[in-house]
Amino acid sequence: MSKLPWRRAAAPPLPLALALLLPVALLLGLVGPQAATAAPVPATGRAALPAAAPPDAPQVPAPTSRRPVGTTSAQLVDTGRRDPWRADAATRELMVTFWYPALSSRGARAPYMSAELSTALFGTPELATVRTGAAAGATPAPGRHPLVVLSPGFGYSRTSLTGLAEDLAARGYAVAALDHTYETAVQFPDGRVEACLICRRTDDRLGPEVTLSRARDIRFLIDRLTAPGPGPVRGLRIDPSRIGAAGHSLGGASAVEAMREDSRIRAAANLDGDFFTPLPTDGLARPVLLLSARRSNDAPGAAANWEETWKRLTGWKRWLDLPEGGHLSYCDMPWLLDAFGVRDQIPPETAHGQYGSLGGERALAATRTYLGAFFDRHLLGRPSPELNRPSANYPEVRFVK
Repeated sequence: MSKLPWRRAAAPPLPLALALLLPVALLLGLVGPQAATAAPVPATGRAALPAAAPPDAPQVPAPTSRRPVGTTSAQLVDTGRRDPWRADAATRELMVTFWYPALSSRGARAPYMSAELSTALFGTPELATVRTGAAAGATPAPGRHPLVVLSPGFGYSRTSLTGLAEDLAARGYAVAALDHTYETAVQFPDGRVEACLICRRTDDRLGPEVTLSRARDIRFLIDRLTAPGPGPVRGLRIDPSRIGAAGHSLGGASAVEAMREDSRIRAAANLDGDFFTPLPTDGLARPVLLLSARRSNDAPGAAANWEETWKRLTGWKRWLDLPEGGHLSYCDMPWLLDAFGVRDQIPPETAHGQYGSLGGERALAATRTYLGAFFDRHLLGRPSPELNRPSANYPEVRFVK
């Protein structure tokens, strides 16, 4: 397994581009590029929601399907587990956002995040103005829905996967994105914001420890969503026989680890994250999708970590690459950068590795297409021909293996 490639980021000035995308942080190479290290925001009652966004505010790109999408968030508490990162916490508290097929698209659009959380993560409230396409608290559509659990990159909020989550929900999936507490800034319903407690750790043990901890978070969430009785979202029913997991960066490696540990997870996708926990010698026989950025054409050794894991994937597997992408091409940051019109303000040495030259909406469209096709094939049994061969519709996607 590769060592944890930490490097420090200098404290930047605060034009919008840098305040939005380069907080004072540690950059975590291919595992997790940006760690939120802001001080906690004092609790002020319930979380403050932003005022109505102006009509020209950035908006999450519309899903590929017109099916109505609802969303809500919930706090979950694992009473059977002490928090791994905070010694005085007797339980593990988690925040989850759910997106799901809804009966109607009527109702107020959900905020992207609160001004308080935006400030804690990025040093600016600007992200509170972003408009989403999901109706807050909408009634779920009837029937049992396949479930996809999402895990964000280290240091990133679960909101960084909103673009993917809305599209999967519009396809018919129930989607649950986790915040892994103390690995980023997390806001709870009482308004308190817990800061990242481990973002300044630089030892080689952190990658495996976080991967295993996140896998437990994912398994606990699945336990809650498949347990008898009412779940965290009133009226939302999960099909326990059709569960998948995916994540960006370290979240992707954690999704594969969670599937290795939990037979309920039928398929997992890793979006450009190094692996830190070895697969068993007899392999992992369930479907795995690997989506990388420039691992196929970058510096020598860039693909070595995945090549090692690839040998132990013994089920259906596919490795696709974005040669013009960057590590962040698989989350919301690139299209947010473009929507705010500040891409040209990012220092070139950062832009190359983190964003590449591919436009944000185009990167999101490709990720939605291939991730959706993967879960359609392995959770719903649909043909998904996009996964069989290169497509003229996405010439920027390279089939590596």
